[in-house]
Amino acid sequence: MKRCALLLLLSLAACSTGQDAESDLVAIDVLLDPEPSMAAFAVAANARLRENFPAGFALGADHAPHVTVLQRFVRADDLGEVAAAVEEVIRRLDTAGLQLTATGFYFHPHETLGLAGITVAPTPGLLEFQAAIIAAVQPFSVPDGTGAAFVQNPDGVPISQSTVDNMNAFVSKSSGQNYDPHITVGLAEPAFLDSLVGEPFTPIPFTPGSVSIYQLGDLGTARMKLWPQY
Repeated sequence: MKRCALLLLLSLAACSTGQDAESDLVAIDVLLDPEPSMAAFAVAANARLRENFPAGFALGADHAPHVTVLQRFVRADDLGEVAAAVEEVIRRLDTAGLQLTATGFYFHPHETLGLAGITVAPTPGLLEFQAAIIAAVQPFSVPDGTGAAFVQNPDGVPISQSTVDNMNAFVSKSSGQNYDPHITVGLAEPAFLDSLVGEPFTPIPFTPGSVSIYQLGDLGTARMKLWPQY
């Protein structure tokens, strides 16, 4: 299984179409896949948002529900080594034993809309795992990537600059004491999201179903699964 996953990653590297260094970068997300019940809760929340804003993205096969651990730009040629480094961390740390809790809804402005998600409480185990993943991927990380490294929007709209900026600043602004784990659930009108955030929310305990590496799309969506593949 490991060999198949690495072969797929190496195939992606071989198929890189750009001629300059910039086009050889891939925007990756090392992430936690929530267990099925939590993923289903996120998909249901996304459906509510799309009733309010039908043009928003739908969680599912093309936009996987997830908890981001690390976002970095890496070279396509290094994807196999990145996967091996992440797998080594998983062997050392008991990610299956992580106990997480969803604590409520939030949103932040995105142009005229709001990008909403489910907050997840950081725990010592989750912070330890993030620190280990950051260290493992650091030798392969490349600064100052651009929108070309992401899965492109199907309508041809360029990757938003905020997405690129967040990616470049992830380690400095979203790790350690600044880590804000969450599950992004979609776009909607701010008035609707104000109401959603104000609803009573019973905390939901859950565990990660698995660890994956995805290529990101716009707004930090998990668009293309790179590892594992089985």
